[in-house]
Amino acid sequence: MGELSKDSKIYIAGHNGLVGSAILRHILNSGFTNVIVRTRAEIDLTSRKDVWDFFDREHPENVIIAAAKVGGIAANMAAPVEFLINNLEIQNHILLACRDFRVKKTMFLGSSCVYPREAPQPMREEYYMTGPVEPTNESYAVAKIAGIRLAQALQQQYNMNIICPMPCNVYGPGDHFEFERSHVVSALVRRLIEARRNNESKVTLWGTGMARRELLHVDDLADACLFLLENYDSPEIINVGSGFDHTIFELAQTIAEIVEYKGVLDWDISKPDGMPRKLLDVNKLNNLGWRHKITLEAGIKSVVQDFESRYPQ
Repeated sequence: MGELSKDSKIYIAGHNGLVGSAILRHILNSGFTNVIVRTRAEIDLTSRKDVWDFFDREHPENVIIAAAKVGGIAANMAAPVEFLINNLEIQNHILLACRDFRVKKTMFLGSSCVYPREAPQPMREEYYMTGPVEPTNESYAVAKIAGIRLAQALQQQYNMNIICPMPCNVYGPGDHFEFERSHVVSALVRRLIEARRNNESKVTLWGTGMARRELLHVDDLADACLFLLENYDSPEIINVGSGFDHTIFELAQTIAEIVEYKGVLDWDISKPDGMPRKLLDVNKLNNLGWRHKITLEAGIKSVVQDFESRYPQ
């Protein structure tokens, strides 16, 4: 296994994002004392020079790549060039710097969107690259696929220790609440809280409500990432999820109950659903000894508290 001691020098790329901030919290809370981070103002990860200069100064022993340009369906459809190019630049620069500066172990965080749109459910790791991805986030998915291939090629050619966890839909405190950037849970929390505050009798939501999504609280993902850093050394992708999914309709109803919105949920079927179903087979990770802990209800309440503290009435 890759050596990881409490004073190992760990660089978390993307520490201000939803996932990166949770990983940073979890690693610090777990007693690690030599964690380094840089803001976007301090290092431009799309700049090869910035990345190489940083690695030359700091020489991290372990690197977690949680930096990426992310967004929901609307954002992906509006800016496919940026979702492809920016993510390719970020991951290429960091992964190649990990090679050049002999990082001991690297984690490249992928996404369940790398799986084919029509993949059998639940999606097992071997279904990867067996068909076309979901068109509404194709640029993001293709960038992640390229990152996985580069990680595996670096292991193959240079014997680097690189692991590639594939998380399902992640949610939790610290997510974006702007509609053009938000994911499903944070978008619904904001929409339904604002509807309650404004006494709206009806809320119109995208799609049919019948698409199914597996959701994992970001603190569970952070726990899984540390577990994998300490217990997994294969370049083969590994799914990270809860192993359970819900329809968007069920999710919206649950959030409406938690935020006490009493109005009608109206579904605009002219808008896209995205992938019909995204459920990961997590047996590989479960068999290593890790399982998620945070229930959906408890997780949604944490997002509600986050929104209400950041956007008080």
